[in-house]
Amino acid sequence: MTDLAGFLGPAYLWVKAAHVTFVIFWMAGLFLLPRFYVYHQETAAGSPEDRAWIERESRVRSIILNPAMILVWGLGLALALHIDAFSQGWFHGKLALVVALSAYQGWLGAYGKKLASGVRPLSGKAVRMINEVPGIAAAIIVVLVIVRPF
Repeated sequence: MTDLAGFLGPAYLWVKAAHVTFVIFWMAGLFLLPRFYVYHQETAAGSPEDRAWIERESRVRSIILNPAMILVWGLGLALALHIDAFSQGWFHGKLALVVALSAYQGWLGAYGKKLASGVRPLSGKAVRMINEVPGIAAAIIVVLVIVRPF
């Protein structure tokens, strides 16, 4: 099957371009929010700086992360159906990692609520290390999509 033969037809390349664009936005948010958490943890709970971080984090989640993730999922599923990716091994790996990144985003939201309530359960070092999760996942996803090793 050629890329233009599926149900998306000539729109396939436009959908693919939009998918990649929103993946970039989503990844940017997944890198930015934990970095904000590193700085937020160092503030005194209830201080003006604490309230400013809470507002910044809320904006990242509502303006960047949530819309980008929804669009990535919608466009990605359309592309997967178009190329019959559900029958391909590489796609199963990619899908598992995208599910994991979505769960990671959910965890980030829950962690942000803890910070907003004054709870600082992780160290700055731990949050810095957690910030590496999306980069590692993205590198593996790129290999799966481009190389298609299985």
